[in-house]
Order: sequence, then C-alpha cells, then structure tokens
Amino acid sequence: MDIRHLNYFLEVARQKSFTKAAQALYITQPSISKTVKNLEEELGVTLLDRYGKKVELTDAGEVFARQAQEIVNSFHNLSSELDDLMHLKKGHIRIGLPPMIGASFFPKVIGEFYKQYPNITIQLFEDGGKKVEKDVVSGALDIGVTVLPTDDSLLDGYIFVTESLKVVLHPTHPLAGEEEIHLSALREDAFILFREDFTLHDRIIGACQKAGYQPRIIYESAQWDLISNMVAAGLGVALMPETICRELDVEEVCILPLHERIPWELGMVWRKDRYQSFAVREWIAFTEPMLKKANDEPLC
Repeated sequence: MDIRHLNYFLEVARQKSFTKAAQALYITQPSISKTVKNLEEELGVTLLDRYGKKVELTDAGEVFARQAQEIVNSFHNLSSELDDLMHLKKGHIRIGLPPMIGASFFPKVIGEFYKQYPNITIQLFEDGGKKVEKDVVSGALDIGVTVLPTDDSLLDGYIFVTESLKVVLHPTHPLAGEEEIHLSALREDAFILFREDFTLHDRIIGACQKAGYQPRIIYESAQWDLISNMVAAGLGVALMPETICRELDVEEVCILPLHERIPWELGMVWRKDRYQSFAVREWIAFTEPMLKKANDEPLC
C-alpha cells in the first residue's frame, strides 16, 4: 500500500465508478480495479460493494476512506512543507557567536537575511570560540563563528576576517608614545584577557610565554567593552583584534601595533559530515560574500 493506491481508492469512492475514476486518473480500468482488489486482500475486508456499474462504500470502506483521506492530506501537507523549505520560505538556524564579534559583524547581515527570508528564524547563542566549535561538532548548533584554525577533519567553513592583534594601553602608559610595541616590553604589566573559553585566551598566553614570561592576569571577561573600560581605568593592558579596536574610544585608550604578529582569523564553520537544512545552506551562501567585506567595510 502506498499513497498512489490510496488516491486510486478515494477517486473510485468519489466517482462511485471504476470507469469514471480511471478516466479521471488517466489510467486503465483494469489497473484501478486490481489496485482496489489488492487493498481489500491486504486489509482482509471488503471496501466496495459492487453492483452493475455502480459501487458503494461498505461500512469498512467508510472507515478506510476517512483514514485514507487524512493520510493523503497529511502527505500533501508534508510535500508543501518540504517545498517551502526547498524554496526557503521557512526554517530555523541555530548559530553560535562569540560575544566579542556579534555586534561588529552581524546586525546588518542578519537584517539583510531577514528581508529576503522573513520566515526563517535565527536563534543566537553567545559563547567563546572553543564552546562554539564544540557545540557545532556535537550538533547542538547548526553553524558557528569561531577563531581559526579548527579541526578540518570534522568541520567545513570559510574565512571572512584575517587580522592581527593590537595592544590596548592607557594613554598615560609609558609605552603609549611608541610606534609599535614588542610583547616582551609588557612583561611587568597586568593583563586583562578574554575568558579561557575564548581561543584568544590561550593564544595570548602562548605568545607571552614565547616572549619569555608568564603574563600576570588580573581579570578575564567575555565582553570586549568591559575589557577596554578596565584598560581606560588604568587597571592593565589588553591585546585585541583590529576589528574590535575600531570600536574603541581613542580618547580613552591608546591602540598600538604589536611587533609580533598574533593572527586572528574568524571563520563560519559547520559539521562536515552532517546534513545541512536548506535554510542553513542558504545562510552560508548568503552571508559569505557579505562577511568577506568586513575588513574593508565594517557591517555594524
């Protein structure tokens, strides 16, 4: 029994005739008669009372017709739902974003996406890059933004920002007048870092260790504006991506190049071996060209 067989039976019930049903369905009468006969044999009941050229539903046929119609309606609804998805009329996307980059890149991108696909909903989860990557791998998120590189055996993605970190100092810091700063020159300073669930946390500590010292960390935060405010209050120094530095008030903090290049590459990533919904695949195609303009044309 399949949906085609149910449609054949329902058409016979509507027409009360095998001949008229066959004509309406553009099939031969023997084919439709055989299909109905097979249904009766499969179910073990008589569905149609045949007399002459007329047919009527039996009691069992009435029950079967009601249920068959519901099944056919559900199938048509399913087909419509899938058609909507394929044409991107609806869907849901779970996206992970580090808090430090959400405000800088995504308000305009999400706004433009909603204009084109108003029935696709987006649920944002703010976490550090390490947690975002872990949740994409586990399937808790459909897609995520994180600092590269990631495990390319599990994840696909694209890069949309390639930058370096800069030093953020209080304007009265002794090094504030330099053209660039060597990381070793910050040996005696207190550091304000992103939390340990951010990729930059370990990357900055590793760079300091490579420069010959263990950084003295006085505070960790998930919020870049809080970190910059603490620097502005003279509590320590910070290393921040160029994109974030463009958001800072240069009257409150001094931003200088770092001699040692600490790379900061942002990427959109998704699980390599997992089926991606139509909405997610369209998000990827829609956002890639927009986000790759981010370095030259900030989207905030």
